[in-house]
Amino acid sequence: MEVTELSTEGLKRQFKIVVPAGDVTAKIDERLVEMARTAQMPGFRPGKVPVTLLKRQYGQALFGEAVEQAVNSGTAKAIEDRGLRPALRPQVDLKQMEEGKDVEFEVAIEVLPEIGRLDFSEIELERLKAVVPESAIEEAMQRIAKANREQKPVDPPRPAQKGDSIRIDFVGSVDGAEFPGGAAQDYVLELGSGSFIPGFEDQLVGAELDQTVDVKVTFPADYGNAELAGKEALFKCTIKEIREHVDRPIDDELAKKSNFENLEAMRKAVTERIERDYAGISRSLIKRKLLDKLAEAHKFAVPEGLVEGEFNAIWQRIEDAKKRGEKFDEDEEKMRKDYRDIAERRVRLGLLLADVGRSNAIEVTPEELNQAVMREAMRYPGQERQVLEFYGKNAELKEQLRAPIFEEKTVDFILELAKVTEKPVTPEELLKAAREAEEEAEDGEAKPAEPATN
Repeated sequence: MEVTELSTEGLKRQFKIVVPAGDVTAKIDERLVEMARTAQMPGFRPGKVPVTLLKRQYGQALFGEAVEQAVNSGTAKAIEDRGLRPALRPQVDLKQMEEGKDVEFEVAIEVLPEIGRLDFSEIELERLKAVVPESAIEEAMQRIAKANREQKPVDPPRPAQKGDSIRIDFVGSVDGAEFPGGAAQDYVLELGSGSFIPGFEDQLVGAELDQTVDVKVTFPADYGNAELAGKEALFKCTIKEIREHVDRPIDDELAKKSNFENLEAMRKAVTERIERDYAGISRSLIKRKLLDKLAEAHKFAVPEGLVEGEFNAIWQRIEDAKKRGEKFDEDEEKMRKDYRDIAERRVRLGLLLADVGRSNAIEVTPEELNQAVMREAMRYPGQERQVLEFYGKNAELKEQLRAPIFEEKTVDFILELAKVTEKPVTPEELLKAAREAEEEAEDGEAKPAEPATN
């Protein structure tokens, strides 16, 4: 086999590879002998079919098979001998493929860049740390208490108020005629919930127990039932019960009802949850700043094929948005340039993080991958088992969860080496910084939070 390097330009390599005809023929003969051991043909005992007959029947297919093997082995040799790391599948151009002649083909390869040694100790970053105020904890506790409110009949009796739940019988009619689905008995309606068409609930505020109220409303023009859309309707409603919400005290009983041992345990859990929420926002901000610094400091060349693939994925989302009727102010030429710059940045950051992870033996453990699958399952309450079974049967889909875990571990590794100082801030200051970062990213889509790692 003869391998000749035709060109070297940046990350692109091109080779001409010639496989002697004798090597191809030898592969064919080897396969024929192997087939002859078990081949069956009418008039011959199993394993006694002449090789010449097998070659006449299967020769063309075996030649194609041998050429494919020659291309694969020749390409692999060119890559292995030179220690190349292809960024994409090599492109093969067959130049000569005739029986009895040498097989000639050219291979175009785009390789991954050599990033070199990276020193992260000089990176300076500021981590915003929000201290959880007591007021935020109290608000969260109040929300839990509100969610666990109880209802009881109003005593002494009084007219219905917003926030009350009333039990009613009602019959609806249009032009004096009742319509299907317009009546119900013992229907429980929370006044102010907005669950009925506009104006319905407001007319029941002030109603008293056992009173019959005529509620006049107009169905919206876009109402789901075309026969009722835009029409005036009358609902005769009889108030059968008025119940009010009773606030629960924030105490051990509330904690136990919420599956905590006591009030102290509930308060601790609430505090930790808020702290995790703030920590997540802070983490997102410092990661974005880190990626910005990495992108500014490392301008190595990136494979054009990877950039093109990333750009095509981004542009497809733009095209889909246009089909949904979204408008874009910029002209298409400028948009294409801007998004190609974004694609290049994402690829560069992805390659950099992948190189850092590989060179520092950062790996995703089976346990971490299983935890990611479990988190995915928890996103679908009531369907957890089906989701787990789905991932269990689709190993490739499960592997897609590996990349973001690998990325986060690599970012953590870099942050450990960087000079990170903490700055105490209020929750309001943290949220403002997060909003500003999002607005900055949206303005030019130039700061992706999650580069693709390959």
